[in-house]
Amino acid sequence: MDWFGLALILFAILAVLLCLGIPVAFSMGIAASAMVILFLSPNMLVQMARVGFSVATSDIFLVAPLFILMAGLVSHSDIAQRAYLAATKWLYWVPGALSVSTVVACTAFAAISGSSPATAAAIGYASVPEMIRHGYSKRIAVGVVAAGGTLGILIPPSMVMVIYGILTETSIGSLFIAGILPGLLLAAMMIAWVIFRSLRDGVTTSGTPREIPSWAERRASLSGIWPVLLLFVIVMGAIYAGFATTTEAAALGAIGALLLTISRPDMRLKGLSTVLLTTAQSTAMLMLLIIFGSFFGFVVSRLGIAHGIVEAVTAAQMPGWMVLSLYILALLVLGCFMDPASMMVITLPLAFPVLKELGYDPIWLGVIVTITVEIGMITPPVGLNLFVLKGIVPKDVSMTDIIAGAIPFVGVLIAGLLIIVAFPGIATWLPALMKQ
Repeated sequence: MDWFGLALILFAILAVLLCLGIPVAFSMGIAASAMVILFLSPNMLVQMARVGFSVATSDIFLVAPLFILMAGLVSHSDIAQRAYLAATKWLYWVPGALSVSTVVACTAFAAISGSSPATAAAIGYASVPEMIRHGYSKRIAVGVVAAGGTLGILIPPSMVMVIYGILTETSIGSLFIAGILPGLLLAAMMIAWVIFRSLRDGVTTSGTPREIPSWAERRASLSGIWPVLLLFVIVMGAIYAGFATTTEAAALGAIGALLLTISRPDMRLKGLSTVLLTTAQSTAMLMLLIIFGSFFGFVVSRLGIAHGIVEAVTAAQMPGWMVLSLYILALLVLGCFMDPASMMVITLPLAFPVLKELGYDPIWLGVIVTITVEIGMITPPVGLNLFVLKGIVPKDVSMTDIIAGAIPFVGVLIAGLLIIVAFPGIATWLPALMKQ
């Protein structure tokens, strides 16, 4: 049987398993195992154990639980609220000041959380009620938080980039560095959109507290954001300067987050045990996803599917931009139904060899994939940030309000994605500078 027939059978089995409600990781493992038994050799099933052992014991995989731990620790702190407060003190004069402050606070918190839902929840808990209280539209209040939260998986550290790096064997440190400028670009575009909407809707500085903060209050508010700067410098500074590997920098970040939060009354031993349990659960889920995803990729390779796709694309003489566009479109569609990690482990074994063969830079491609799956975090019906916000916003804010508020920002993110596709240097300049 040729590679196309094998691919149809493989993905038909996977689709049936997913429709039955079987988790993505197990669906991929079962589908790959079935293909091994039917078309390869049952003896090759031992390769699953080898792949799993190789992935689970890899030094680079330690990055994942360490960053998950760091994100869990900072999520149990008041760093997000302090960042938001500092932003409101300094940006009170901007049209739509509270919305702009929300994007700025999301950008700051994203630099130490690595998680989109965590960023949306932490910032939204403080900012959404405040915006509604000062007369902002419910939809703009929740929309800006949902969109700002997506920066959590682009601005480093990023768990999505960790997954991409493991699956494609790309330098995670370089991916982190590459995400900085695109993350700031998207944040700037969100701020520009918020200011435009505020001017159009007549929400000026009068929508913020009338009292103008004194310089003393503004300077005092900065004391709340030094933990953000400190953790970011520890993690990214160590990687950029070459003082530590990505894994070592993740360990330093986790230790720094622990020292900053352990003395809080809501942390101590009880809070720490909760964070450790959550970290273990998230790590186990991620490990299963990556292990079965790696085995799925192995089977795709052994069946000749990946090679067949590369040959078919080469023979068809399809322009590289068309292949990339089709992959981006596929991720945007899948983002309406799947979480980012699942999308990546299913599609990368097929798409990455083709795109790499076409000459695309793996670092730049990692940023493109990250932004694309980031958009899925706010697209219904399965946008994770939408459901996270529903759990923390006032009861009179409906899911319809949340979705309607997020939709305009989908357009903003797609515009930012197109800019980075057109100008790759935005993502590749810093990693190239780091190598010099």
